[in-house]
This record gives sequence, structure tokens and C-alpha cells, in this order.
Amino acid sequence: MELSNRQKEIIEIVKEKQPVKSNEISELLNINRATIRPDLKILTMMGILEAKRKVGYYYTGRSLLHILGSYIKTINVMDIQTEPTVVEETSSIYDGIITMFTKNAGTLYVVDGKYLSGIVSRKDFIKAMIGRKEVESLPIPMIMTRMPNIIYLEPTESVYDAAYKTMFYEVESLPIVTKEIDEKGVQRLVLIGKVSRTNITRYVVNMGKSVEE
Repeated sequence: MELSNRQKEIIEIVKEKQPVKSNEISELLNINRATIRPDLKILTMMGILEAKRKVGYYYTGRSLLHILGSYIKTINVMDIQTEPTVVEETSSIYDGIITMFTKNAGTLYVVDGKYLSGIVSRKDFIKAMIGRKEVESLPIPMIMTRMPNIIYLEPTESVYDAAYKTMFYEVESLPIVTKEIDEKGVQRLVLIGKVSRTNITRYVVNMGKSVEE
């Protein structure tokens, strides 16, 4: 995401002359006021400039990076989530390996019906395969990460929360869950989606493209 040269010029003019009206900005740029109207609209929508009626434009002091960070805090993880690749608890390590590579997944989510039981990464499979010949019979729960060590997202969290957790905990993918009490009175996690680093990166890139267009 990058501002055009004209938008950068407008910002510098507003910084120096604020409050300044659109006709004054257009005169200083030596272009028609209608030409800069879309630029002013974009800059005010992004929060870089503030428009006060009958007064003019002010510079808010907010950088593009700060605005981007604030904006992604308003986007819900459910808006970018994708379907997780799952295997049942009864699956073998070999079944998991086949599922991971046929689905081209970086992470597998192990479930007991609708409940999340564990997570298995590619590294987990590699470790399991080294020095072992019985992966076809060993159950996948032997190598999965279990609660309370599963890092997860809830539906109310934001894209910023997802980005922070993937970076802080150094994970490639996070399950999105809701909490439910099962028939035994135990709190369980219901798997409803997932967010990966790829989801987050794709969202930011597409957001940048939309601004440039």
C-alpha cells in the first residue's frame, strides 16, 4: 500500500498551511480542484487528513503504517478464515501424512467428532518418521499437540490478533473455535475454521491492491 506522489504533496501542503481549503490546495498544486477531490476523499477516509466543514483540512499526524495497524484491528477473523483440514482421532500417523500431502495442507487438525483434540504440523510428522517403521499403525494422537498447549482464536478476535499470535507463538496456522460444555460437563473446543499466515498475507496484499486501484 503506497500513496501517490500527488497525495504525498497534498499531505505536505496541509501540514504547512492547515487549516487549508481544497481550492487553496488546488491552486498551490496548479491543478483543477475536481482533480484532487478523489485524493482528498481517500486521505480523509484513511484518517491521514481530517476535514472540517467551512474550515478546511487538517493533518491528523497518523502515519500510513499506524492507520493500517488500526484498520486490521477492526476486521474479524471470520472474514478471512478458511476451512481446516481435519482427521479423526482414530487415524494413524500414515493416514495423516497422506491427508496432509493430498490436501496440500501445512497443518492438520485432529478432531473427536466436532471437538478439536489436537494439532499436527509437518515438523511433527517428520519427527515421527525418523527412525520409525510402524507409522502405518501408530495413532496420530501420539504426536499431536494437545490442550492446554493449543493456541487458538475465538470468532470475536481480529486479524491483528491472528497476526500477533502467529508471530508470537511462531505457528503457521491457528484454529478458530467456540467453547461448549459436553455431556460430561467438560469444556470442549468446537472447530469452526482456521486462519493461516497465508490468509493474513493475502488479505493485506488484496487490501493494498484495492487502495491502489
